Amino acid sequence: MTADRAYFDWNATAPLRPAARAAMLAALDAPGNASSVHGEGRGARRLIEEARRQVAALAGAEAKQVTFVGGATEANALALTPAIEADGNKAPRDRLFVSAVEHPSVLAGGRFAPEQVEILPVDRDGRVDPATLAAALAKAERPLVSVMLANNETGVIQPIAEIAGIVHAANGLLHIDAVQAAGRIPLDMSALGADLMSLSSHKLGGPQGAGALIVRGRLSVAPLIRGGGQERGIRAGTENVAAIAGFGAAAEAARASLATDAARMAALRDRLEAGLRAATPDAVIFAAGVNRLPNTTLVAVPGIKAETALIAFDLNGIAVSSGSACSSGKVAASHVVAAMGMEPALARGAIRISLGPMTTETQVESLLIAWKRVVPSLLKNQPNQGLAA
Repeated sequence: MTADRAYFDWNATAPLRPAARAAMLAALDAPGNASSVHGEGRGARRLIEEARRQVAALAGAEAKQVTFVGGATEANALALTPAIEADGNKAPRDRLFVSAVEHPSVLAGGRFAPEQVEILPVDRDGRVDPATLAAALAKAERPLVSVMLANNETGVIQPIAEIAGIVHAANGLLHIDAVQAAGRIPLDMSALGADLMSLSSHKLGGPQGAGALIVRGRLSVAPLIRGGGQERGIRAGTENVAAIAGFGAAAEAARASLATDAARMAALRDRLEAGLRAATPDAVIFAAGVNRLPNTTLVAVPGIKAETALIAFDLNGIAVSSGSACSSGKVAASHVVAAMGMEPALARGAIRISLGPMTTETQVESLLIAWKRVVPSLLKNQPNQGLAA
C-alpha cells in the first residue's frame, strides 16, 4: 500500500503482520516434511504444533481440537456434512439450517443435498430470531445449524450463546463461522456453545491460503480430502508449514493486542460514521443500533450504485468494497442487505468500510475528504439528494 492510498478493506484481507512474516520466513528456511520421523521432519512438526496451540488460544479451545485446512471456505465445507459422529453416535445429521446472511461458502450447503438445506430469515438488523429458529428446528431430528458469529458485511454480532442453547435443546449441533470475529472480539468456544468453529488466517493478519476448523471434543467429521493421515486423518495432504506458522503467529499477536485494538478501532469507526452522517444526512448505516464488530461500517446513499462508487473511491486513493470479496472481483447487490428486508436500490449501493489495527486518524480523515468529493459528483443529476449545506 503506497503512502498516497488508504486501505479500508480489512474484512476482505488484512495486511500481513510483522510477526507472521517473520514466522513464515523462518519456516521457509527450515527443511523437512512434518510427517517424516527424522530431525528435520520433527522440526517442521514442532512449528505446526506451536501454531496449533496459538490458534487454539485465540479461539478459547484446546490445541487437539484444531485442524488446519487451506482456508475458511474449506473449513466451512468440511464442517457442513451430515457425517458428524457425536459421542459415538454415527447417525447422520438429517437437515442443515443456515442464516440468510451467511458467507456464500456456507449458503452453498456443504455436503448436504439441496433439499436438506433450509435458509433461516433474519430481522432488519440482520439477526437470527431465536423463536423462529426454535420453530424451524422442530422439522428435524438431528439438525446441524450454521450461524456466523459476526457478519462480514455489516459487522453484526449474532446472539450465539442463546442460539446454541436452542440448537442443543433440539438435539442439534452448532457450527459458527468466526472468520470476521477472530482478533476483533474475544472468542471462547465453550462459552459460546459452539460445536464447530471456522477461522481464516488472512483475516487477522496471517497469510492467505490457511484456515482452521475447530471441533469440540467427542465430535468427529468425515474428511473432505482423503489420502494420507495428516491432521489426524481429517485433512489429507502435506501441510503448508510456512502458512500455518504465519497463521499461528498472527493469532498470537492478535490475541495479545485484542483489547487495545478493539477500543481504538471502535473509536475510529464512530468518528467515521459521525463524519458520514454529517456530510450526507441521507446516508444509511446498516444495523447501527445493534452490537457490531468495532471495525465495520456498511453504508449506502440512495441513488448511488456500489460499482461506480468503488471505482470513484479507488481513483481517489481509497480502497473500500461492496461486501464479500469472494466473487471473483464482481460487484453485485448485497445478499445480506436484501435478506435484511432493505430496498433493492440500497442493496445495490451498499459500500463496506472496514478498519484494522493499523488504520490511522489521518486515513479516516482522508476517506471523509474523498467522500465529500465523490458523493456529490455521483449525485449531481439528483438534486434532491446530496450533502448537507
